[in-house]
Amino acid sequence: MVPSALDPTDPYQREAQTFPHLDAAVIARIRAYGAEETIPAGRFLYRRGDRGADFFVVLDGEVETFDEGPEGERHVFTVHRAGQFTGETNFLNGRESLVSSQACRDTRVVRIARADFRRLLAAEPDLSEIVMRAFILRRVGFLRHRHGGVTLVGSSHGADTLRLQRFMTRNAYPHRVVDTDLDPDADETMRRFGLGADDLPAVVAPGPVILRNPSNWELADRIGLTEPLDADRVFDVAVVGAGPAGLAAAVYAASEGLSTIVVEQEAPGGQAGTSSKIENYLGFPTGISGQALAGRAQAQAQKFGAHLAISRAACGLDCRERPFGVALEDGRTVRARVVVVATGARYRKLDVAHYDRFEGQGIYYAATGMEAQLCESQEVVVVGGGNSAGQAAMFLSATARHVHILVRGPGLAATMSDYLVQRITTAARITVHPFTEVTGLDGDTFLRTVSWRDGRTGTAETREIGALFVMIGAAPNTEWLSGCLPLDPKGFVTTGRDAAGQALSSPFATTTAGVYAVGDVRAGSVKRVASGVGEGSVVVQAIHGFLHPGVA
Repeated sequence: MVPSALDPTDPYQREAQTFPHLDAAVIARIRAYGAEETIPAGRFLYRRGDRGADFFVVLDGEVETFDEGPEGERHVFTVHRAGQFTGETNFLNGRESLVSSQACRDTRVVRIARADFRRLLAAEPDLSEIVMRAFILRRVGFLRHRHGGVTLVGSSHGADTLRLQRFMTRNAYPHRVVDTDLDPDADETMRRFGLGADDLPAVVAPGPVILRNPSNWELADRIGLTEPLDADRVFDVAVVGAGPAGLAAAVYAASEGLSTIVVEQEAPGGQAGTSSKIENYLGFPTGISGQALAGRAQAQAQKFGAHLAISRAACGLDCRERPFGVALEDGRTVRARVVVVATGARYRKLDVAHYDRFEGQGIYYAATGMEAQLCESQEVVVVGGGNSAGQAAMFLSATARHVHILVRGPGLAATMSDYLVQRITTAARITVHPFTEVTGLDGDTFLRTVSWRDGRTGTAETREIGALFVMIGAAPNTEWLSGCLPLDPKGFVTTGRDAAGQALSSPFATTTAGVYAVGDVRAGSVKRVASGVGEGSVVVQAIHGFLHPGVA
């Protein structure tokens, strides 16, 4: 195990939970799901890049788990002994393994095939809790210690470097960044892998495999984030969008025995996944980050057998035939008897000159640890008066020199939760500028200055600002629906009533039988994480009614 100073937040130091020892009674129950065998010394149980690895419980002997550096160097970070088990969250899906496990000596194990492993998780809730907690903590350990990951080489302020870093971060894929602006070893790293300035940003994986400024789609395919799709399979439910509403629909549908696939363009969590902290979500009195909430929901859906197609945008819906066909941007089609539209909304932009030039290079739509690190000890601007803007301002104020909140209206009270308004009002490092709009942006490769104007007084100001966080609402992602569903004047999906105003079978039903809409994409929905989760869970009852009419 990796030695480190005592730190209760390090999963590797929580050995009883991260690498638990199962007692004889539990192992006796596990035997019913698998078969005992002996793994000869030196044989691999699974290797990095394998998909669908089996689950192993060690009865006697030792199994070491290790990752590999870019040039194949081996780093052993744990050894499983009697009573311990292999695996982490990728054992719940069809993605590639990030690490390898090998028998140190002749080792007796109980080997459980994937289908039987899922049966074990469903039938043994106490054991499922132990395994799921360990899997999640191991992935957190991978992220913290960068085990099983890749190396990203590029400027930490470059738009494409940030794009790739954000994509891997949001998909909980371990990686380390070699910053070509600051890292003293950057030149040597580039020389070792034959990289020039035009190749950056580059992703280096073991092998070494070198990807030069890949698209998110290409990166996901090459590092094993995507899962194989069976072109002939027809799912009961296809959920398009993996925000809170989509993930809730997937969890409830899969847990109730419906074959379920989730199609997501970017990463689980949607816009909520970029929130630095959600403090008013029921059951989390100390708050939870959007990424952590999304990660748990994703693991929960996969525990019940839901299939996730990440980095694949839906580009069309064929509603003329049954089953429905959801066309993906890579040319493949997902077929399903029911479609749940949960594509949420995309960020609105400011109408200011040079805006597109600085997107990703000073203009951001999320305030996470990555962005906070980029603007440490600097002045920053947050535009918007909703909860997401307030949460971002509070989060950034912990590291930024000062945070300016610009709102077009008279203040925050009408659009922001009171607990946030009170915190912002008393925060020494936050200033609210009412009736104020951004009027200008300037810089070189990166944003350097922001200008704004007070609409009441006409007072204009320009300050050295390198980070502008734009949180002014969103427009619905409904272009891919191909005219299959009625939309309201703003482009949101209308549900619950037909063209004549008659009530449909469900508040989430559309006029196309078998297609439902939940969450932010639905006209009239409450734009909150909790309401999205509620809609996603409740819609499953209507789905059962559609798939099994007449069954109570």
